[in-house]
Amino acid sequence: MTVSGVGIRTSILASRILDLQSQFDSLQTQLATGKKSNTYAGMGTNRGFAVALRAQISSIDAFADTMTNVTTRINVANAALTRIVAIGTTVQGAAVTSSTQITSNGQTIAQGTARSSLDEMLSLLNSQSGDRYLFSGRATDTAATAATDDILNGVGAQAGLKQLIAERKQADVGSGTGRLTQATPTATSISLTEDTGPFGLKLASITSSAASVTTTGPTGSPATGSFDLGATNLNTGDTITLAFNLPDGTSENVQLTATTTTPPQAGQFLIGANSTATAANINAALTTAVGGLANGALVAASALKASSEFFSGSPVPRVSGPPFASATAQVPGTAANTLSWYNGETGTDPARGTAVARVDNGITVQYGARANEPALTAQLQTIAAMAAMTTTTGDPNASAQIGALYQRVATKLLAQTGQQSVQDITADFAGAQIAMKSAADRQTQTKNTAETMLQSIEGVTDAEVTAKLLAVQNSLNASYQTTAMLYQTSLLKFL
Repeated sequence: MTVSGVGIRTSILASRILDLQSQFDSLQTQLATGKKSNTYAGMGTNRGFAVALRAQISSIDAFADTMTNVTTRINVANAALTRIVAIGTTVQGAAVTSSTQITSNGQTIAQGTARSSLDEMLSLLNSQSGDRYLFSGRATDTAATAATDDILNGVGAQAGLKQLIAERKQADVGSGTGRLTQATPTATSISLTEDTGPFGLKLASITSSAASVTTTGPTGSPATGSFDLGATNLNTGDTITLAFNLPDGTSENVQLTATTTTPPQAGQFLIGANSTATAANINAALTTAVGGLANGALVAASALKASSEFFSGSPVPRVSGPPFASATAQVPGTAANTLSWYNGETGTDPARGTAVARVDNGITVQYGARANEPALTAQLQTIAAMAAMTTTTGDPNASAQIGALYQRVATKLLAQTGQQSVQDITADFAGAQIAMKSAADRQTQTKNTAETMLQSIEGVTDAEVTAKLLAVQNSLNASYQTTAMLYQTSLLKFL
C-alpha cells in the first residue's frame, strides 16, 4: 500500500493560503481606508462611472475656488465704492454749508476738504486684491490713476489740472467782459455781441417786463442780441433780463430793475429824464453787471468746464495759445504736453466685461471696472475742480467765485437722472454675486449627490468588511491547520 498526493495537495493548500492572505490584506486595507481598492481596476464595472464622478467633483471644486477669488475682489471693490459714495456726500455737504472766506493760500477750508477727499478717492480707485488692480479694466497690473499731486500740478512739460483751469479762465473771462462786446448805445438801443469760438458768456435770451421795450435776437454767428426802449420811458420796477449760457452747461441771468432812487443799488438803473437818458443808465448798469458775472460765476463755470475736459479722456482739449485771453479755438492735448490722469485700460466695451469668470458649466459672471466710468469720472472732476480752483484774498469777486463754485459742486454731486451712478456699479456687482450664490447652491447639491454615488462605488462599510475579514481569517486559520497536519503526515503515522 502506498501514500501518494501529499506534495500536490500541500502545494494546492499553500496556494490557497496565499490567496486567502491576499484577501485578508486587501480587506484590512479596505477597513483602514474605507475604499474598495486603491486602483480603478479593483472597482469592477462601475470604474468608468467613478472616474466621471470624480471629474465632476473636481470641476465643482475648481468653480468654488474661482468664486472665492471673485467674491473677494468684488468685496474689496464694493468697499471702495461705498467709501467713494460717502466722499461725494461729504464734499457735497461742505459745498452747501461752508463759508466762502478765503485763507492765505487762496482757498477756503471746504476746498481743503475737497483736496483731501480727492486724494482718498484716487487711492480707492487704485485698490488691489492680491496683485490685481480692480479699477484698471484689463490692465490689472497697472494702477488705475496718477498721483493726486501729479494730476493737480502736472509733471514736467505735462500740464496738470490747475494749469488747464488757469488757461481756460483767461479764455473765458477775456478782458473782463466774458468775451462780450457791448456796443455804445444808439439813442435808445443797446446791443451785446458774443465773441467767436467756444469761450466766454453766450447770449441765450433777452426779455423785458415793459411792453414798450423791443427785444431782438440773439441771432447770427457770433450771436448778437439787442433791446430798444423806444420813445416811451420806463416806469419804476420795470425790468430788463438777459440770460447767458456758461461753459459748464449752467445758465445765469442778469436782471436790471428801473428805479428813481439815487444812487441805484446793484442790479438797478436810474430812470432818466427820457428814454435816451434811461438807455445810457441801463448801458452803464449792464456793463457793471456783465463784468460781475464774467469775473464771478463765469470763473467757477470755467473751472468746472476745464476739469470736465481734463477728465474726459485723451486727447484732452486745450485752449489754443498763448495768448489765451483772445483764443477762439481749442486744440487736442498730447501726451507730451498734457498729463493723463487715467492709466488703466481704455476699451470702448462695457467695463464690467473686462473681468469675466466661469462659475459653472455655461455660466460666467462679469465683474470688471474702470476708474474712467461716467459715474466715477463725474465725481472726480467735480471734486478736483473744487480742490484746484484758487482765488485771491484781495479780489472783490472772490466771494462770488467761491459761492458759484459751491453751488455748482453741490448740484453736480447729487444723483443725476439718466446718468450712471456709483450705486449702478455696485448693483452690477450684486448681480454677479447673486449669480455666484445660485451657482454655488446648485453645485453643493450636485457635489453631495456625486459624493454619495461615488461612495457607493468606491466605498465600503465597516460592518461588511469586518464580516468578510472574520470569514477570511477563519478560512485562513483552517487552511494553516490543514497544511500543518499534512506536512506532519508520514508512512509510520499513516499506518
